[in-house]
Amino acid sequence: MAFFFAVTTPFGIALGMALSTTYEENSPRALITVGLLNASSAGLLIYMALVDLLAADFMGDKLQGSVKLQIKSYMAVLLGAGGMSVMAIWA
Repeated sequence: MAFFFAVTTPFGIALGMALSTTYEENSPRALITVGLLNASSAGLLIYMALVDLLAADFMGDKLQGSVKLQIKSYMAVLLGAGGMSVMAIWA
C-alpha cells in the first residue's frame, strides 16, 4: 500500500497541476464532478464508521450482556449523528 501511495501521489499532483489551467470552478460539469466525489467519499466514510468500527464495538460480550448498556450506546450514537448533522448546517 505504501508503494501504491508513493507511485500515485506524484501522478495526482502532476494531473492536478495540468488541469488547473483549464478548470472552471462554476461550470456545471465541475459542480457535478465535485458533488459526486464528495458524495462518494462521504458514503465511504459512513460505511467505514458503521461497518468496520461500530460493528466491532457493538458485538462485544460486554455490550451483548446488558440491555441497558445497549440502549445507552445506541442513544449515544444517535445523539452524536444528530449533533454532527446540526453542525453541518453551519459548515
